[in-house]
Parts: sequence; structure tokens; C-alpha cells
Amino acid sequence: MSHRIAVINQKGGVGKTTSTINLAAYLAKAGRSVLVVDADPQGNATSGLGVDKHKLQLSLKDVLFQEAEFQSAIVETSNPNVYLLPSNASLANAEIEMVALDQREYLLKRTLDTAAHDIIIIDCPPSLGLLTINALTAADSVLIPVQGEYYALEGLSQLLSVIQEVREGLNPNLDLMGVFLTMFDTRTTLSGQVKDELSKYFGDKLLSTVIPRNIRLAEAPSYGKTIAEHDKWSKGARAYKSLAKEVLQRV
Repeated sequence: MSHRIAVINQKGGVGKTTSTINLAAYLAKAGRSVLVVDADPQGNATSGLGVDKHKLQLSLKDVLFQEAEFQSAIVETSNPNVYLLPSNASLANAEIEMVALDQREYLLKRTLDTAAHDIIIIDCPPSLGLLTINALTAADSVLIPVQGEYYALEGLSQLLSVIQEVREGLNPNLDLMGVFLTMFDTRTTLSGQVKDELSKYFGDKLLSTVIPRNIRLAEAPSYGKTIAEHDKWSKGARAYKSLAKEVLQRV
């Protein structure tokens, strides 16, 4: 039985996709078979794993609407044991088309029920629309990356409210696995203040791993590589290796 993790924050630019693909890489290095589901029409997880989103034969959209078999849409990546259910801009139209369907909140869950991977990581779009609701309905647990900056805490209460609504109405087993800090700058007092605020609010749900600001981490997606491939000795690589250990403990 797969464990499904939705990586979510409706605020853009918090390192959500970076965290998705690099967490996948280090969970795979720990011996797990990992499927990354790119549920964002921007397709950043797809390109970040070295797959050309403009040349996809099949994508998540095809599988959601049962126009293709689940297994036929999965792509192998250059990271051993990391597989991808890719997406591109066609997924934006899918969200509109989903509105008219019965059981529209369960389309992704139905898709993933046949998956045999140990861990499935869903990269959610930076919004709280129907694609995100599908991800939360399909997931066992939620990971929330939070940027170590002033506006980081804005919108978190709304996100937590949506998670609670999904738990009450669609997926009673949905669990908050944890919150973790990204783009953390140890040189600023502000990052420390944000961490303190998160600790007060979330307690032991705040993961101890902190993802630093790191140039090697930022440039890796432009090469279509995870940080494990691009520079496995960098601070960013060490941080995601640590995050993977924490996630495995909580899984």
C-alpha cells in the first residue's frame, strides 16, 4: 500500500516543487520506490526531473479523465527508483472540465488507487482549487513548506482551514505530517523569528530540518536535475537528505 504525501502551499515561490523532487530523490536513495505526481499545470516538477513537458505523449490529464491507462503515462526519470506522472499546461483546462463531473473531488484518488509505489508525492498547484482538493482527497498526509520570510505565515490559517474541511467532508484519514522551513537564511533575525512563530503554533509538527538558501539548489532545476545529481555535497543536498529521514520516520 502506497503512502501518499501532498506537498502544498497556496503561496507561490516557497520551494514546493524543489522540495517535492529533491525529497523524492532522497527517499529513493533510502530504498523506496517513489512516484512524483505533477498536479500543477505549470509542469515544474516535470521539467525539474528532466522531462520535456512540451513533448509529452500522455500526462496526468489523460489519466484523470480515463483517456489513458495509469501505468502508460508514468515516465522513468534519471534518478533510480523515482518515477513521474507528468503534467503540462493542458492540466489547466482539466480543472475547468472537472467541475461538471460527478465525484470530481475523487478523480486523483481513483487514479492513484492502482499505484504500487512505496511513496507517492503530489506536487500541488499554488492555489486552493479543484486540483488541490483532489490532491488532499487522495493523500494520506500533508507536508507544508514555509518560506523563512515576513509574509510566510500569511495564508497558513486559510490552508489549514481547507485541510480541515477536506478531512471532515472528503478524507477523514488526512493527517498533517509536518511543516518545514525553506529558503532559510541564518544571517537574518527574521528567519529565526519566523521559525519561533511556527514552533509556537505547530509544536512537534514543525520538522527539525531547515532548507537553506543555496545557489546549487536554486540552479539544479534549470539542468533538469535533482540536487542529488547536481551537487550531492552541497548544503541543500544535505538538508533534503535529512528531510527524507524525518519523513520516513513519520511515514
